[in-house]
Amino acid sequence: MTPSGPGYLGSPWSTGVERVLDGSVVVAGVDVADLAARYGTPLYVLDEADLRSRARAFREAFERALAQVGARVDVYYAGKAFLSRAVARWVHDEGLAVDAATGGELAVALAAGVPGARIGLHGNNKSDDEIAAAIDAGVGRVVADSLVEIARLSAAAVARGVELPVMVRVTTGVHAGGHEHIATAHEDQKFGLSMASDEGGDSPALSALLAVLDAPGLRLVGIHSHIGSQILEPGGFVVAARRVLELRAALASRSGVLVDEVDLGGGYGIAYLPDDVPLDPERVAQEVATAVADATVRLGTPLPRFSVEPGRAIVGPAGLTLYTVGTVKPVRLDGGFVRTYVSVDGGMSDNIRPALYGARYHAEVVGRSSDAEPVPARVVGKHCESGDIVVHDVPLPADVRAGDLLAVPATGAYGRSMASNYNLVPRPAVVAVRDGAARVLVRRETVADLLALDEG
Repeated sequence: MTPSGPGYLGSPWSTGVERVLDGSVVVAGVDVADLAARYGTPLYVLDEADLRSRARAFREAFERALAQVGARVDVYYAGKAFLSRAVARWVHDEGLAVDAATGGELAVALAAGVPGARIGLHGNNKSDDEIAAAIDAGVGRVVADSLVEIARLSAAAVARGVELPVMVRVTTGVHAGGHEHIATAHEDQKFGLSMASDEGGDSPALSALLAVLDAPGLRLVGIHSHIGSQILEPGGFVVAARRVLELRAALASRSGVLVDEVDLGGGYGIAYLPDDVPLDPERVAQEVATAVADATVRLGTPLPRFSVEPGRAIVGPAGLTLYTVGTVKPVRLDGGFVRTYVSVDGGMSDNIRPALYGARYHAEVVGRSSDAEPVPARVVGKHCESGDIVVHDVPLPADVRAGDLLAVPATGAYGRSMASNYNLVPRPAVVAVRDGAARVLVRRETVADLLALDEG
């Protein structure tokens, strides 16, 4: 993607972020100091043009690559990364479908005007109400995650007199992702059905696919796989794609049914630190297209329609979080090393990933310029936890002080969507910026909101 101006800060910032002559920082033409003064901090800031551009880049890259081998593709935005009515409209405008993991995400997408046929419902433990809502909305697919769920989906579809399009989520055995909790294709976890078979019998994945074919009220439309998150090399996607196509061929051999679609999931990695290199959409699309074309030739089967889900890679780099610095405390460690602890007015309630996954982020002072030498710093939150860390290690100017504005880039994904009210802290607002203007997408919670839920 092309930087928007000479002051562009580079990876991991959105392309609309620039440092101007006085040292302050603007996003899409809006000064971050003005945003903080108008909307308060902590504050999630989304660069709308950057998000839209990334959505287009993934859709166009996969459409081009797969068209070259004679296949079509749908790109699904993974709503779990961050979903609001505005974001759902943006990605729909850019030609993407929406993947919802819960009834709440489904409701937001529908409220945004996304047609039901352009929404898929995921989840390993869907409630009866969520299944009913998906059927009533006419979703394009429900992704089944277990044999028990297949029976429940069948019963619900028969009760409503409809034919429900279903995919089956399988685990390919391809291990990828930056942390064990976000690597989702190994067998010892809650998602999907294993492709590994015991003592020569059918694998759970094949058994589930056959069960859908036999179930009244269900129409098997495809096979779904997902190998993890924050993946920076395309090799895992290539291997997983081959394995899913082999399963598709095995199903056809057993049943005579060659399913129409294969979903290759997502998990495309982004830059969180200045030296990180994100996964390039063109590169992964080309390598996957070559692999699937070769695999289908070898298997003697026609190419299916494909779908992919680059959720984090679309919204993550488009967002940043603004904080106001409070306490600054140098701490002398063994050997005389001094680390400066910089406390901000947010923390693990607005970004749980450093505490949950040990995720690494970058930060900069953005409201002013500084000629001070950088010092080793750790950005921490205001919560009553020693693990309340926002940025583990980052050089900040030695004159960092209370009242400074601090920005953490690449927080568009899993910041607001995983935010909590820990210590009864209201969740921050989400503001979109574009062409020199700002508007609220999700308002800031207030103490009154917290008390409104408390029945006393």
